[in-house]
Amino acid sequence: MPNRVQWSPGYNMGHETLDREHQNILAQCNVLADCISDAAQESDQTFQQTFNTLMAQAAEHFATEEALLTQSGYPMLEEHQNEHDEFDYLANEIITTENFEKIELQRFLSLWWVGHIVGSGKKYRGHLELMAPSPPRQITLALPTKTAATPGSAAG
Repeated sequence: MPNRVQWSPGYNMGHETLDREHQNILAQCNVLADCISDAAQESDQTFQQTFNTLMAQAAEHFATEEALLTQSGYPMLEEHQNEHDEFDYLANEIITTENFEKIELQRFLSLWWVGHIVGSGKKYRGHLELMAPSPPRQITLALPTKTAATPGSAAG
């Protein structure tokens, strides 16, 4: 049985671009699950196209993540880059449609991405929140009120 993943609010990184990319990747994992469940002949072609799309999205996501983390001076950047390199190696050399059944590949991808989001994503989430510009604060100035001069007082 394929592993379907529903987006959970707990997966949010608090960064609109990264959250959208994570959601799109998990959605592609679910499309792979749909292809496995569909007995139609064209589902094999759709699976391969979806797999290719997911891999392209992963590469784009990793580039976005690394750029944000580099720009913000993330102290564990090298460790994070190693995770990306490991995924690239596994997905391109080992966990491929030539070496594994589609269902095994789909399960690996969905579980890996959830692990990435809740694991390493949580590590850098706090860092990105600290580096994010603070929203502008509204400042209210209390100006002294001018009192009207009363008759007989010496108003200057």
